[in-house]
Amino acid sequence: MSPKPPREAEAKEVDLAALAEELWAAKGKVAGFTAAGLLAGVLYIFLTAPTYEADALIQLEPKTGNLAVPSGLSDLMGGGQTQATTERELIMSRLVLNQAVADVHLEWTARPRQFPVIGYALRSRALPFKGMSFLRPYAQGGERIRLDLLAVPPHWTGETFTLTKGDGDTFRVTTPDGRLFEGRVGEVLQDTDIGFALRVGELEGQPGRQFEIAHRETQDVIEGLRRSLSVAEKTRDSGILELSFTSRDRVEAQRTLAAIAQAYVRQNVERSAAQAENSLGFIQQQIPKARQDMLDAQDRLNTYRESQRSVDIQFETQNLLTQIGTLETELRELRSQEDEVADLYTKNHPRYRQLLAQRERLEDQLNKLRGEIGTLPDTQREILNYTHDVEMAQEIYTELLTRAQEVDVMRASTVGNVRIVDPAETQIRPVAPRKARVLALALLLGGMLGAGYVLLRNWLRKGIQSASDLEDMGLTVFATINKSPDAERPEGGRGGRVPLLAATKPTDLAVEGLRSLRTGLHFGMLDAPSRTLAITSTAPGAGKSFLSANFAVVSAQAGQSVCLIDADMRRGRLRRMFDVPRDAPGFADILTGQARLEDVLVPTGVQGLVFLPAGKFPPNPAELLLRPTLPALIRELDQRFDLSIFDCPPVLAVTDPVIIAKAAGASLLVARFDETPEGEIRAAQTAMEAAGTGFKGAVFNAYDHRKAKSAQSYSYRYEYKAKEE
Repeated sequence: MSPKPPREAEAKEVDLAALAEELWAAKGKVAGFTAAGLLAGVLYIFLTAPTYEADALIQLEPKTGNLAVPSGLSDLMGGGQTQATTERELIMSRLVLNQAVADVHLEWTARPRQFPVIGYALRSRALPFKGMSFLRPYAQGGERIRLDLLAVPPHWTGETFTLTKGDGDTFRVTTPDGRLFEGRVGEVLQDTDIGFALRVGELEGQPGRQFEIAHRETQDVIEGLRRSLSVAEKTRDSGILELSFTSRDRVEAQRTLAAIAQAYVRQNVERSAAQAENSLGFIQQQIPKARQDMLDAQDRLNTYRESQRSVDIQFETQNLLTQIGTLETELRELRSQEDEVADLYTKNHPRYRQLLAQRERLEDQLNKLRGEIGTLPDTQREILNYTHDVEMAQEIYTELLTRAQEVDVMRASTVGNVRIVDPAETQIRPVAPRKARVLALALLLGGMLGAGYVLLRNWLRKGIQSASDLEDMGLTVFATINKSPDAERPEGGRGGRVPLLAATKPTDLAVEGLRSLRTGLHFGMLDAPSRTLAITSTAPGAGKSFLSANFAVVSAQAGQSVCLIDADMRRGRLRRMFDVPRDAPGFADILTGQARLEDVLVPTGVQGLVFLPAGKFPPNPAELLLRPTLPALIRELDQRFDLSIFDCPPVLAVTDPVIIAKAAGASLLVARFDETPEGEIRAAQTAMEAAGTGFKGAVFNAYDHRKAKSAQSYSYRYEYKAKEE
């Protein structure tokens, strides 16, 4: 019989229905994984300390120009809305965070020592084993510590100190190098030689409780703050920043966020005041020089008037002088604004280009007026120039005095452009772990892992899964034998006698399958040239010996005379079922002519069934089987018995089964569920066909519905027993 085409299941398309069947068939395992996931979620919630979140709101205000300051200074101090992105980066900067760390000493850590893994549960839950002595050093609830001073030498930075509470307000401190210090709450404990100082402001807990103290690196503290700090604009272009900080300690979360917010506001004020401070310093440096320039200009004017005996200048000249002075004043202001704008914008900015165009226009007007000066008489021109110098010097001196006063007022009244709207406050409920979400996720992950495990396990299986797999390879399946927990289980443990299941438990589902095999072979061997049956498998472990022996029993129970032959002359073990000695003569001795059939047959205790052991293992079993004694033995068996069953070795291991199958009336292949690969079965078929024979059919052995990839073989599990009235 030629093999059928490969099944559609071998195609690359995914059969969702088959996958669903596989999962349903393994629902117990999926449920187990789901339960395990749920248990893991419960344990996580039980053992994980809650995380609290503190939040605060900060408003970014535009800079106001309420003070009567020069326009140049107003632009310098800034205007318009501050970018939220810029302010966020400032809050997250080392400038702000370092100040926050220094303000509340975040580099100091002091916390009760916790037991690994179950530390939170031990501290917060009512556990029955809290009173055990080995748990005495660990936190169990009610412990508290506050440090007022902590100074350590540089090489101990980041190292952990162990503080053990004593009786009353006493304690002991163990340094990283093993030194021991004793102190009291509220008193300074120090060692000036090593640079160590400690003052504990508060200490609560049972005697023997231990606390862990450390002075961390500031940079490490800042990095930790950045991981726990979140800054975002509440709504787009709102100018409101929302700050949040998470911590396992409610009080610590609020304290830390408050310190960060205050440090940010303070640096904002200092940043605004620093600009005014720099401007005031520059102006104060220029005032003495401007005063001296004014005095020198006045002296030059007076000297010239005395030499020319001229006191006043004409009206036209005076008007010309006034216009020139006005234009030069405007130009100075423009140049000042230009210098300030140059620090803020590029030359392509509209503001910058506007200032340049205005300056160019004023310079053109000033040049025209200066040209008119050249037409005046020499005396009037010189007096005009000297007078102009005096007025300009006086104006510059007065302007500097005014600016100095205004900037000084601005510096004293600087408040910055940010304010805290909502101070830091910790939410009552923890933000993590979120119990409902954790449990839902645990259930989901557990179920997914269970389903993934089942599907992966089934995908990795290489053995046949159903009788249809054998039929697709051109083999007639005479029966499907369900797996029995009692099959091939030695009595009294390993090495004991293997019971005959068909004799000891005739109602077992596996035995019912053997009866189906008996019926199928009864009709299947009607046209066989001999009443002998060769049973083999592709490899050891398929259960062929179990099947051969128990099939022989059910055949004898049907009234047939049966002979069971152990044809494995290399590892034959059927003798263990019938308590036959290992060196008892048998099949091999008949083939060599050293014994007769009637002399080596062994009664089995089952009516109608006799056993022919393998005999003494020869060195050349295959050569013995090729002798004429084998066909002669088969003829003699046909004369004496209704059925003779040869339990052969695996067909892919040796050639013995092929030789016996060639001489026997029929041959049967035993394929074990989930273990026998399709490739081995095809190889066995090829081996038999090469010898000019083939398998009459196959038996699907040890089927286990719990491990099946699908429920396609559901009928194999049916059990039909007599019901007691």
